[in-house]
Amino acid sequence: MSKRLTVEFIFIGFETTMSAKKDKRKVASHCDWMSQLPPKLHNIPLYDLAIPGSHDSMSYDLDINSSIIEPDRLQRLSKIYCVRKIVRKWAITQETITKQLDAGVRYFDLRIARKARDHDPTRLYFCHGLYTHTDVETVLKVIRDWAERHPKEILILALSHFKGFDKANSAQLHRHLIGFIVTLFGAKLIHIRDVPTLRSCWDKGRNVIISYDYPTTQHGEIWSKIPYFYGDTMNTTKIEAKLQHILEKARPVRFGDNFFVCGLNLTLPEDARTLQYILRPCDNLANVIRRGLPRLLQWTKRQAAKTPVNIVASDLVTCDDFIQTVIELNALKSTRA
Repeated sequence: MSKRLTVEFIFIGFETTMSAKKDKRKVASHCDWMSQLPPKLHNIPLYDLAIPGSHDSMSYDLDINSSIIEPDRLQRLSKIYCVRKIVRKWAITQETITKQLDAGVRYFDLRIARKARDHDPTRLYFCHGLYTHTDVETVLKVIRDWAERHPKEILILALSHFKGFDKANSAQLHRHLIGFIVTLFGAKLIHIRDVPTLRSCWDKGRNVIISYDYPTTQHGEIWSKIPYFYGDTMNTTKIEAKLQHILEKARPVRFGDNFFVCGLNLTLPEDARTLQYILRPCDNLANVIRRGLPRLLQWTKRQAAKTPVNIVASDLVTCDDFIQTVIELNALKSTRA
């Protein structure tokens, strides 16, 4: 047996013997925090505001009975239940989309996928390691209903990945999904020709931005991909260093006059190093993130005093003081406005 297979069998044979304690602290509701910002901030571009965002927003809904989408090296082990169980354990982070909205999240990382051999040719799901239980159209309707109840809260939906969109069906699936979005949100969609501010969005009755990571020129309501910067590591010190370099030195094209995301999320290694995390009997990704998030939030506050900060995204957005901390960054912007 090869060393690689030996490692994989160690991986799939592991099961947790104890469950981690749940964080029972209540998270404050910020259902309408945008409408409560100081008037000075009502007329500045939205990409000059500090906006809480969620990374892998649908990770709470993963279906343990689905096939494994990623990592690639485990796809052939999809039929083994304990493998799917471990993938799910280390992929679940967020709470429901409604809880995220109520808590104050305004940017959503929505990763789209189509199941192979689905008898419905246009039915789509979300993914993060596994497929979700709930299909895309159902979740988007929930978001639309929430947006109608909170017309002064601006939502940014970033659609990406599009797993299972192959050459034979890609064009049809994109047409169907974009058509559904345009019909569903209708007059609530903010046009790409606009420089959106809170005031301009409120005056026009528009409060949804769709960011779509696939070229489309047919619809003025569909925005291009929003840059997402992250550390690609589990080490919080390295995450801080990489984001600081981007914000202070790299200065991406159009940085400062368009949306951009600073991702505080931790990322598991894609090689054998991941075993040092997944083989911990009483641990999971949510707990690791919970331990590192306070430090990352302190860094974010220090960094925001030096450079522009727009969307700040994390896993476990309803945990601790993440949302409150990001919203409070707007106090700095208010004094500068």
